[in-house]
Amino acid sequence: MAAVAGDSAMEVVPVLAEEAAAEAAGPSCLVQLPGEVLEYILCSGSLTALDIGRVSSTCRRLREVCQSSGQVWKEQFRDPLPAAADKGLGRGLRSPDGVASAFRDPASRSAPRLRPPAPPGSERASFVARSVQDVYVPAVPCNGFSDIENLEGPEIFFEDELVCILNMEGRKALTWKYYAKKILYYLRQQKILNNLKAFLQQPDDYESYLEGAVYIDQYCNPLSDISLRDIQAQIHSIVELVCKTLRGINSRHPSLTFRAGESSMIMEIELQSQVLDAINYVLYDQLKFKGNRMDYYNALNLYMHQVLTRRTGIPISMSLLYLTIARQLGVPLEPVNFPSHFLLRWCQGAEGATLDIFDYIYIDAFGKGKQLTVKECEYLIGQHVTAALYGVVNVKKVLQRMVGNLLSLGKREGIDQSYQLLRDSLDLYLAMYPDQVQLLLLQARLYFHLGIWPEKVLDILQHIQTLDPGQHGAVGYLVQHTLEHIERKKEEVGVEVKLRSEEKHRDVCYSIGLVMKHKRYGYNCVIYGWDPTCMMGHEWIRNMNVHSLPHGHHQPFYNVLVEDGSCRYAAQGHAALATGLARSGLGPRRTWLGLQEQVLVLDSTENLEYNVEPQEISHPDVGRYFSEFTGTHYIPNAELEIRYPEDLEFVYETVQNIYSAKEDTAE
Repeated sequence: MAAVAGDSAMEVVPVLAEEAAAEAAGPSCLVQLPGEVLEYILCSGSLTALDIGRVSSTCRRLREVCQSSGQVWKEQFRDPLPAAADKGLGRGLRSPDGVASAFRDPASRSAPRLRPPAPPGSERASFVARSVQDVYVPAVPCNGFSDIENLEGPEIFFEDELVCILNMEGRKALTWKYYAKKILYYLRQQKILNNLKAFLQQPDDYESYLEGAVYIDQYCNPLSDISLRDIQAQIHSIVELVCKTLRGINSRHPSLTFRAGESSMIMEIELQSQVLDAINYVLYDQLKFKGNRMDYYNALNLYMHQVLTRRTGIPISMSLLYLTIARQLGVPLEPVNFPSHFLLRWCQGAEGATLDIFDYIYIDAFGKGKQLTVKECEYLIGQHVTAALYGVVNVKKVLQRMVGNLLSLGKREGIDQSYQLLRDSLDLYLAMYPDQVQLLLLQARLYFHLGIWPEKVLDILQHIQTLDPGQHGAVGYLVQHTLEHIERKKEEVGVEVKLRSEEKHRDVCYSIGLVMKHKRYGYNCVIYGWDPTCMMGHEWIRNMNVHSLPHGHHQPFYNVLVEDGSCRYAAQGHAALATGLARSGLGPRRTWLGLQEQVLVLDSTENLEYNVEPQEISHPDVGRYFSEFTGTHYIPNAELEIRYPEDLEFVYETVQNIYSAKEDTAE
């Protein structure tokens, strides 16, 4: 053992990996050394970050030694950190809440930044937040995290620190978690998108269909633990059940002898039919998979991990699952991009013969594996189609259809005012087809509508003009207004400060951070802003019939985050609810965006009231405005407190009165 310890660190790495993997290593195994000794070996200075990563993935014992809070990674990054400082990372930033400005327009970098106190034991998180913040502002979204990549450290280091922030216990550090989640979301999406682009350059095979679908799943759910290996393992367990059933049908079936990973195909139609019968029994009768007719237009139906968990989906996702199982058991099914209803086809003709569409049986995986003729396929969708639409399609076309479905669903979004699904599906579609002018124009309009990334909007518009000069009208309009937006940002001198003590605010009754409840509908919400009078445009006021209220628009209005994920603008005397209209400075949604408009509802009969049993509001934007939930109210983060400097005192007074009265009543 002493000889091994005396070797160079580079020689120790394979020894560590080899001995840790051995099940009966005996007392001489390196992993049985005290942690301090292992740290000393791993901190010798001759190991690269890649070596440390390999060691940490060997076994649990070595992973614990190499954990991010230990000495190994600190030594590994002792030298790169000064280099990071030389590049300007972390200048003038002292807390992860400074990450907030990373999501603002670069022109607004002079705006006040958040400065809540750092939670205990967060030094390493502070470094990541400092690094990411200053890299994020100038480089994202156009150039990515190039500076972080140049730190000569594994990207997983940064991801691990962001995950640590997200896993902080308790109801504190909400703003940290909010921005850590956004950055982690972006980092993972960029990695997945790069992997998808590389994947699309590879030759097709039947396993590619599932792999491509998993990339789409991962991109739309970057914070979920989704891996191709896990999904393949779940499908393999279904294959084993099919084999068990198949054994009862034909104990000598050749599919039963296939090894995992083999791509052998069975040529006899009768043997193929036995496999399909077994698949139908296991999937639809035993495991109760079914097409989701009740909630068809739900994005979860397109995510493979959700299809396997919920055991339901739409035609294309159910077909990919069916195709993967059948191929693993030797049945050469093929995907058919049939209009309105994705299908699989099963060849009935002789090998090598000239075939037409009538030489196939078409399988409806959405309809419990029902086998259809050409005429029945046309009856299924209620129209006659050409023979070309019965042809097989490659992986890229299948993924295009999946993303196209997500794109359609993204345009239908109601509650999610960030249009995250639409943004994700546009990214995916343009990764496959980067020169789609209409989608590029939609993306530019979307970013302009949301008031984000004006520089990227200009880049997109320039690309559109290069691809199609005929779009100069729409391009010119957006360029003009985007430049005006940038100029307005430059002219902004700071945030508007609202003081409760001012005479013009004397009618404001509620304060930011109070948890309220709607008497009639029973939903809970938290106030994150107020105006002494309605600040929406004349069109919105007219459409919402605000003038029908007793005090019309001449009364305080409140911005509230509702537990259902929506943002509403509520009148003080009455619950005037405008679903999804967060105060972003953009006013009502613009019809030219080409998206389905949200339905805005005005309720002029019921009041908001204090919630005497407040609960946390499960809204994704809570951390954007508040740093902590105390159990009775929310504490505004530093940025929101700058805008409403006197509200916190009113909140304390209100909470004390409410709960004192509650205790007196209980007594």
